[in-house]
Formats: sequence, structure tokens, C-alpha cells
Amino acid sequence: MSKLGSADNRLKVAIVGAGPSGFYAADALINSELKVEVNLLEKLCAPYGLVRTGVAPDHPLIKKSIEKFALMAEPEEFNYFGNVSVGEDITIDDLKETHHAVIVTMGAETDRKLGIPGEDLKGSHTATEFVAWYNGHPEYREREFDLSHETAVIIGQGNVAADVARILSKTVDELKFTDISQHALDVLETSKVKNIYIVGRRGPAQGAMTSKELKEFGELWDCDTFVDPEEVILNKASEDELADRNGRAKRKIYELFCDYAQPKKPHKARQFPWTKPYVKPRQCHIQFLRSPVELKGNKKLEKVIFEKNALSGDPFKQSARGTGELEELDAGLLFRSIGYRGVPLDGVPFHDAWGVIPNEKGRVTKDDVVVPQLYTAGWIKRGPSGIIGTNKACANETIAELMQDIEKLDNKKEKLGNKKIHEILDAKKVRYINFIEWEVIDKHEVENGKPKGKPREKFTYTDEMLGLLT
Repeated sequence: MSKLGSADNRLKVAIVGAGPSGFYAADALINSELKVEVNLLEKLCAPYGLVRTGVAPDHPLIKKSIEKFALMAEPEEFNYFGNVSVGEDITIDDLKETHHAVIVTMGAETDRKLGIPGEDLKGSHTATEFVAWYNGHPEYREREFDLSHETAVIIGQGNVAADVARILSKTVDELKFTDISQHALDVLETSKVKNIYIVGRRGPAQGAMTSKELKEFGELWDCDTFVDPEEVILNKASEDELADRNGRAKRKIYELFCDYAQPKKPHKARQFPWTKPYVKPRQCHIQFLRSPVELKGNKKLEKVIFEKNALSGDPFKQSARGTGELEELDAGLLFRSIGYRGVPLDGVPFHDAWGVIPNEKGRVTKDDVVVPQLYTAGWIKRGPSGIIGTNKACANETIAELMQDIEKLDNKKEKLGNKKIHEILDAKKVRYINFIEWEVIDKHEVENGKPKGKPREKFTYTDEMLGLLT
């Protein structure tokens, strides 16, 4: 056969997962020196992964990257198969049989567990499901969140925890012109939540959210943010961490925590500043050096039991250890946000303890031996780290390794690529969609949002989306 990557023997690559890393991998392949055919498969109708279903609706600028990904889908070498579940509708073995290489970029789809008694009580949720619910993810559309209790607790102090807390803290008027899903807005409008606790196991010098996210807690219309002044007092190792020449970002975060520890003054009303100053009706409490050890309740969450921690160790190597001192907090709602983890895919090795696909620079491995044809990129490759743009370098690294393997890839028989994907899915009567069909759905969402002053009104059921195409 002709040389792999030539005009009459294109390098055929299947990519599983249409989030940022999937698009960046496709783009790197298409812009390589080789002739390629790239087939991107996604279990949802909608592409873009967490940019669509994970980024907070009140952060519209971050979602602008969708426009860039849409441009990446324009080349003729790119084929999109939406509403296709790899592992059910088509297998990894099918893709290996029909492609020279398969790249798994399915992200980290769930949260790590706390591993404490009562974690499965009603009212205890993952941050992932709440974020997906208010962002209109079809698989989470029917989730229910009881916001009738006055107190909600978020375990974790990263940016996802900040997003959850901010959505609970905001008024409907602050959210109604975003792309938040209408069903979520309706529930939030009836919320009785008044006290939101964002709890971390370490101290303010180790805060994981960015200063931008943290600053937003001082800009909420009807919610004040509090930090106990005693909790911003640092031990010597934490002081050394902030004094380090590379600690500028952490110092900025710490200074914001200190700002929130200052006494609050009554606020002037936003709409009628001449009226009597008032105290904002909601309060967001950021707490440190606590770990949940038990959730209690009669069939549903009623109390969260915390153990207070103390830091020990050298700067940048401090660990939080329990002191034995317990405290309890009445709460009816809890979200754990202590890190995303991936889920296994049939036919692909998986490191369960780490929640990732084992790999060497993107080459999938099993027992430290490289598995031919299989590659990975994104969070399922490296774990949940970085920002959207981080996935570009991650995907480029994987594609560079794939390019080095060109001579090793199976080129003994013709690979049918997207032609065979069509045949397999058609035989199973799977209703998959291409990118042009996705753009039809996308256009309807944008049009539906205009009367409400929203950038879009998302369809939250797959059948609704497919119904537009018949």
C-alpha cells in the first residue's frame, strides 16, 4: 500500500470525546504534514464538553472558545458523530479495526468521593451533577435539588466549588440573562438557601480557587462573604509559602480572604440608594482547616460533622491532620467538590486509584507496556488540571507521539474509517448527527434565547434536539 499519510492512504484517526482536548487533537492532526481523516465521536448531540456543560453560565467570556472549536470543525478532513456512545453503539475494538489510531479524550466525568458515613444520604450531591444540571446536560436534566433548607455546604475550595457557591448565592436577576437552563432558574427562584459554607481542609495560604473567582464573592448583589478573622492567622510555614518569590498569586488570594475577614458595613440598596442601609439576606462563609467526617440525618441530610485540622510540615509540603476536635453544622444540602476523576471505558486500560488512563506522553500503557493504536489526551490523560488552553499543549504532545509512531501503525490492510462507522451505526439504527446538524440545533438555541435576552436557551433533552432534524 501507499505510504501512510499520503493522499491515497490517509491516516485515519478516531477521537472519543468532543471536549477541548478532542478538538485540539483533531486540529493538530489536520494541520500536520500528513493527509488525514479525523472522526470525532461524542455521546451527546452537543460538542464542546465542559466548555458547554461545566463552565459557569455567568462566565460567558470563557465560553467564547466555542467559536474557535467550531472553526476547527470546518475542514473536509473532519467528521463529527454526535449522539454516539462508544462502548455501546460502537466499541473501541470497532474503532481500532477501522482506524490506524484511536485517541480517547473523554475527560473526567465524575467527582471523587469523600469516603465518609452518610455520604449517600438524600441531599448529599456531587458538584458535577449540580453544575451539569444548571448547564443543561441531558443526562442530568431530571436531577432534583432540594433548596428548601437555609444552609448549604460545599466541601472543597477550588473553582468548581466557587461556581456552585456563587450560583447558590446569586439572585435570579443576576442569572436570568446568562445561558443558565430555564429549569434550573425556576428552581433557584424558589430557593430558601441563606447560608452557604465553603469548607476546605487546609488553610487560606493553600486556597485553590483563583483570585478572579474569589473576588467575585465581593460583588454579589444580595450576599455578603465572611471569613473568621481567627482563621486568616497563619503558621510559620504558611507565611514562608506566601513570602516565596513565586507566591504572588497565592498572596493575592490570601489578601482577599483577609478582606472578607473585615467587619461588614450596612449596604445601600442597589435600586434605591437613598433608602435605609440594609444587611444582605444571604451569607457566604469561607472556612478553613476542617474535614467532614460524617453526614447525619434520618433518610436525608440534617447535619455535617467536621473535624478541625492542623497543618504540619515544611513550606509547600504541609499536610492537614485531624486534631480530634469535632463540630457540627445543621444543613440540608451538601456538594462535594474535591476533584474530578475519569471513568473507565471498555477496551481501554484504566488506573482506578488515579482516575485516569495510564499513559506515557499520551501513549496508552498497560502494566507499563505501550498499547498499540491507543492514545489519550486531556483530563483523562493527566487528571483534572489546568485551564481550557492547557488542553492544547496536552493534545499536541499526544499527536507528536502519534506522529513518531507512524511507521509502527498497522498499514497492512485498508482502514475504512468513517465509511465503516456509518455502516456500524446504521446497522444498529443509531440516530447520530453530523456537525452541520449540530449547527442547526445550535442556531435554534441562539434564536430561542433572544426573546429572553439570553445568549441561548439550551435544549436539555436529546429527543428535543433530534426532533429539530426530522
